[in-house]
Parts: sequence; C-alpha cells; structure tokens
Amino acid sequence: MYEPFPGNYVWNLSTNLALMCGGNIGEIEAACAPIRKAAAKGEDTGTAQFFDSWLDVAGKVLASAEDDLSKGRRLSAGIKFQRAANYLLTAERMQSRDYAPRWQAYNDGLTYFRKGVELQGRPIEFVDIPYEGEHFTGMFIPAEGVDGPAPCVVSCNGLDSMKEQIYGAGNPEANRLRGMHTLIVDQPGTGEALRSFGLHGRHDAEAWGSACFDYLLSRSDVDHARIGMFGLSLGGYFAPRIASMDNRFALCCVMGANHNWGEMQKRRLQREGDNPVPHYWDHVMWVFGKNALEEFMDWAPNMDLTPVIGNMTCPFFIMHGGGDRQIPVEYAEQSRDQAIKAAKVDYVVTGPDQFEVEHCGADNGTFMRDMLADWMAETFAEMAK
Repeated sequence: MYEPFPGNYVWNLSTNLALMCGGNIGEIEAACAPIRKAAAKGEDTGTAQFFDSWLDVAGKVLASAEDDLSKGRRLSAGIKFQRAANYLLTAERMQSRDYAPRWQAYNDGLTYFRKGVELQGRPIEFVDIPYEGEHFTGMFIPAEGVDGPAPCVVSCNGLDSMKEQIYGAGNPEANRLRGMHTLIVDQPGTGEALRSFGLHGRHDAEAWGSACFDYLLSRSDVDHARIGMFGLSLGGYFAPRIASMDNRFALCCVMGANHNWGEMQKRRLQREGDNPVPHYWDHVMWVFGKNALEEFMDWAPNMDLTPVIGNMTCPFFIMHGGGDRQIPVEYAEQSRDQAIKAAKVDYVVTGPDQFEVEHCGADNGTFMRDMLADWMAETFAEMAK
C-alpha cells in the first residue's frame, strides 16, 4: 500500500481509497505533503489539518474545472468536477461528527459529483429506494449492449464508504461492460442515508436489502430472476445476511468477508486490528444510533453471521485480502465453512502475486473488482441457460 504517512494506517488507507476512486497522484501528494508531521501524532489528532489540506487541493481542481467549463470544454470540466468531489468526500470522511465544516464539504461533494458525471454524459440514474415510510438514495447504472431485461447487482457500502466512492472505484463500470446493471445504495448508516436523512444502520440488514429488491421489481429493464447482492468491508456482513434472509437474491459476493463483526469490536477495544477511520468509537456509535460505548458493545454481538448464514442457498463468492490489517482471514474462512446450503461457495484470498493484500484491495482495487465482476457475469449466464 502507498504509505505517505509512515505508521498511520488510517490516514494511509484514506489516501489509497482516494487513489482507487480516481484521484491523481500529483494532486494527492500535494494534499499529503504539508500534513506529514500532523499524521505522526496519531490517527485522531490533526484530522482538521487533513481536511484543510485536501480541501485546498479540491478547490484548485474545482477552479480548473470552472475554467474548462467557461471555454465550453464540458468533458474536461466534468472529469475534474468528479475528481474534486472525490477529494471533498475523502476529507469529510476523516472528520469527527462534531466537526462542523464537514457538512458543507459533504454537500459540495455530492453536488460536484453529480455535476461531473452529468457533464461527462455518464449513464447514471439517481434513484430513491422506499424504506419504512421514508427512503434512502442510490444510483442505477445500466448494463451495456443488452437486449431486454438484464441481471442486476445491488451494491452496498461498508461501515464508512459512500456510493460515490464505489462508483469511482469502477465496480459498476466493470459490471456494466459485462452486461449487468448495478444499483449502488447509501444504505441506512452510510453516506446520504446517515448524513442527510438520519437513518441508522442495523444488524437485520434485510430490512433495507429487501427494499432494494422490491424497488428493482418495479423496473422492466431488470431480469427479476437474476438479482444479486454485493458488499465490501462491513458489506461483507450485510450482503450475506441479506442473501441468507431473503432467498429471492440469485447470488451473493463479498470483497472482504466480515463474518463476526461484533466479536471484532471486542478485539478492537484491545487494539487488535487497525481502524478504518479516525474517531472510530464515536463513528460506530453514530452509524448505529447508540448513545454510549457500553450500549454499543452490548448490541454489537448481533453483528454475527453464525446464526443465519447456513440458510443461504444461492451461489456465494468470497474474496479477501491475505494481509488484511482490519479483518483477519479467519472471518472469511468462517463464512466459507458455514455457508453449508449455498449452491456453490467459491473462495479466493489475494496476495502479493495479485498486488492486493490489504483490506478490500485498498492497495490496488482492480484484481478483486474484475474477478468479482467476471464471477457474477458467469454465474448469471449459467442461470440463464
């Protein structure tokens, strides 16, 4: 993994995610260089300096985008707006929830992301998913070169990722080119659902996962018999939970298994394993709507696939980084071994030969992404026969 901040995994992870989601190495180095001393003080201290430095670079990219737009260079402007949005959302994701400037950065990130993809003419439909009398948001990316209804993958976030990042990492594009639609969602507890609508995460993820399936049933361009579920990071808990509890899903795959996240929280309290974001304990309490650490820790054991994954009957694909510093490989093995009723279980642990050893391929991102897309396309094709 590219490590501009020696010894600070959390800051390095965020930097690598920005690269994976379409960042420019020169711009990212300009954002990182002034804050190396701040990073040496730990993952929580200095996140406001991280914010300021990354926003400074985002502002310069936005100015260049506006200059392109004034000259009628819509495509170039759109590319820069999308890249600036990536930096804005990277800066926002690193902050504590009581850091007031984050909210403007988040809203600007959404605005410039949408402006950027629209100027580029990218095929994205922004949609609302009805959910328990409210809604959460998603993006529908249509398949390329299909005649009639096509298979579709529901893609959920992890603990702290956002739909714009998943899009930037290229997962929906990999699916699109292989003849699959993708519905990326900011499910409760993440992205817009948490920040704009106040919808908290929950262990019984089928409540929102089934809502995604129901939404897709309203679309005539989707093959309703071939709808799959995909999750990365904490989505490695959510996706298998959903596919185990709602057998309408035709397949399930994960990038980073997360079989017993509740147990992992006990290990995190002992500083075993690295955190994904600064201000970690406040963040997880915010995500799941808990008021105190004791309340969160009492609830966390619910986040365990052991009681339910034996119900999964669809094909299941697990990919995990062999050097994952957040979630040990043992949790991927547990998901593999306990999915005893799945139609098939395919299992791949990546390593140095694939140049992806970190959590969810944060050190590369392309190998897992493309293999997962290939597996889904091939599995859907087998179903069609």
